[in-house]
Formats: sequence, structure tokens, C-alpha cells
Amino acid sequence: MRPREETISVGGIRVHTWVGGQGDPLLVLHGAGGNRGWTRWLDQVSERFTVWAPTHPGFGRSDDADWMEGIDDLARFHLWFIEAAKLGRPHLLGHSIGGWTAAEMAAMSPASFDRLVLVAPVGLKPEVGEILDVFYYSPAQLLTMTVYDAKTVPEWQELYGQTPSPMEIEIATRNREMAARLTWKPYMHNPRLARFLPRVANPTLIVWGREDRVVPVECGEQYRRSLPNATLTVLERCGHLPPIEQPDAFARLVLDFLRGDSRR
Repeated sequence: MRPREETISVGGIRVHTWVGGQGDPLLVLHGAGGNRGWTRWLDQVSERFTVWAPTHPGFGRSDDADWMEGIDDLARFHLWFIEAAKLGRPHLLGHSIGGWTAAEMAAMSPASFDRLVLVAPVGLKPEVGEILDVFYYSPAQLLTMTVYDAKTVPEWQELYGQTPSPMEIEIATRNREMAARLTWKPYMHNPRLARFLPRVANPTLIVWGREDRVVPVECGEQYRRSLPNATLTVLERCGHLPPIEQPDAFARLVLDFLRGDSRR
């Protein structure tokens, strides 16, 4: 089924959302760079699951939410989104700050979800190393640091190869400002999150790139130890963007994991 774009109202905020596929619902939460639309891995996963990929408030074409002060607010908002979109008990997948949001959502209400996929999430303070200060670098500089090798990214030209239009530059600036609002203090982590992760007994897949220069791969082990039913898969020759850098391998991982118990 071809994907479509919808606007879903949640508490008076209009949320721009990509929807497509067939089967059980899968809620996908994007990272700080914004919603990249219907990319290659989503096309593959949507053959077996109905994908709902909302754009966070304050990002892209979704309404502002000036009252949001942190990722915990975003997590509560997306719990509300599930009700507004009538998703029932979906699978949940989040990348980077979307992964942090997914972890907070699961800690708040683990019974609201079936299976959980966390892709290079921030949210925990690294025991070794540190999370890159993504706001220190220009978008162009940061882009080169988020992937292992741009030449191996199948959709590089479509996603990043064109000179951005004035509207795209405006959206990128808006995304950056909202990401800073949500993650700045304390920077990219919640010091209390680890206390609540043991509550999340949902089957969980954690995916990381071995060469991630944004969030140390050791954070994947921290999440794995904190979540009682989690496995960690590390992709070689991969940076911070596994769904974009290795879309086919990533889609297979997600499909194999979700199909392990997709019937409820």
C-alpha cells in the first residue's frame, strides 16, 4: 500500500504523520534531524506492518509546542498520540532522541506497547566517553560525523545530495531549535531514567552502529543491562544512522524481531 500523509490532532496540536503498510501498527519516532519521510527501510517494513511515523511537535510541518520543556513532555505527548490515532497497543521504534522518547514512554506505561526497538538512543549518561555536542557543529559538519561512509549510503543523493531550499533551511533551523529545547539541560540524558528501565519487561531490540561518533556504542550495553528482556545488535561499518546507512540489513533486523511475536 502506498504511504499517505495525514494530519492528526493531539490536544489541539496538528501532527504531520506518514502512514503506510498493512498489518499490526508500528509507531516510529524520528531523531533530532527531523522526519525524513518514507525512506527505504520503511518501505520494506511496511510490507508486514502498518507504519505510523509522526513528526514531533516543533519539528517539520507539525505545530509548535512552546510549552514542552523536555523529552518527558514529548513522551507523554506521544502516549496521547497513540490514543488519538487509535493505534491500540502498537510496536514502538525510536531513533536517537526518538529512541530516548520511546524509552521514556515504555518506562511510563509498558503495557501500552508490544515490542520495543531502540536505535542508537540517547537518554543515558555514558559511563565511558561522552555524547557529541551536536549543537556545536554546523548542519553540514554534523552530517559528515553521523555516518561512517557517505559513499555507502544508498539514499544519500535523495536525502542529502541536493542544495536545500529556503523552506528546507527554515525547517532544519526549527528542528535544531526544538531539539535543543528538549535535550539541553541536562544534555541528552535523564539522570533518573535508568531507575525506571527495569520496569520495562517488553521484548526489546537495541541497534547500534559500531562507529557511532555521536553516542558511544557503550551506551547500548548500558541500555541492555537496564532492560530485563533486551538484546543488543551492533552493525559494523555503521555510524549513528543505521536505518539510513544500512537500510536493508536494518529492515531485516526489525522484521525478524517484530515477527517473533507480532500476533496478540
